[in-house]
Amino acid sequence: MSAALQGLPRTVLRLHRTALLVWAAAVTALTGWLVWLNEVTAGRARQDEAVCRRTHTCTDFFSRLDYSVPAGWISTLVCYSFLAVAAFAGGALIGRELETGTANLAWTQGVTPVRWLTAKLVLPALAVTAGGLVLVGVYRWGRAANADLLATDDWTSVDVFAALGPLTVAYGLCALAVGTLTALLLRRTLAALGTTCAVMWLVHFVVDGCRPYLWPAVTRTSPKPFVLPESAWQGNTGRNADGYFAVYHPASHFWPLHLVETGVVLALTALVTTAAFLVLRRRAA
Repeated sequence: MSAALQGLPRTVLRLHRTALLVWAAAVTALTGWLVWLNEVTAGRARQDEAVCRRTHTCTDFFSRLDYSVPAGWISTLVCYSFLAVAAFAGGALIGRELETGTANLAWTQGVTPVRWLTAKLVLPALAVTAGGLVLVGVYRWGRAANADLLATDDWTSVDVFAALGPLTVAYGLCALAVGTLTALLLRRTLAALGTTCAVMWLVHFVVDGCRPYLWPAVTRTSPKPFVLPESAWQGNTGRNADGYFAVYHPASHFWPLHLVETGVVLALTALVTTAAFLVLRRRAA
């Protein structure tokens, strides 16, 4: 193994240490916010709720907003963290080195293009995975401990659905792969950055629209009107010749839907990564 190849991981770390430090700082900040929210704000919210009930001067809904609103912002930031990964992958990670010719220089120093790209992807992939798992774990801990303080407990919302499981990591890894392929095709930093963010937003939008069909829904019929549980994800409801009906996903369908979608996104990640290596081999030939 050449000295250039041995030092490649160190070179990647040195080149992108600022981005990795920013990612670590963002994960740390969100984690700290979650801990504060669940250890401090939650207690205050419960005290306010007790005062509301005792004095009848407000409602439980408004007393919970101090907890519920920040929790909603955190779930949104966790869900859409893949856009930051997309910008980094398309811009600084691959696009800038292709545009400036740094990649071509590395390929003349005893490092093959395939090994170069592998080294460029491994460290960011580990960082995205570790950071995503930390955020998901802390978010799930806080939500489980203080679910009663949420103004709405809608597991079907776009951001909460992703923040509750490994789908967050899957979208981050997909953004890394899409950014790599886009940069290899465009070879321009800003163009690759913008295109990657747009493509990942579109992927997220399309997959989210297909989500209700990733697992068989439950169909309920009755000759009399009925009310579904508040936690149910309602689809088609109405009345026909046989009576009243509803097609919906109960809360128990969260994990089947979540894991199937995670598998779909990871499969797309694998395909895009393979395409990136094929494009690199062709261009470096």
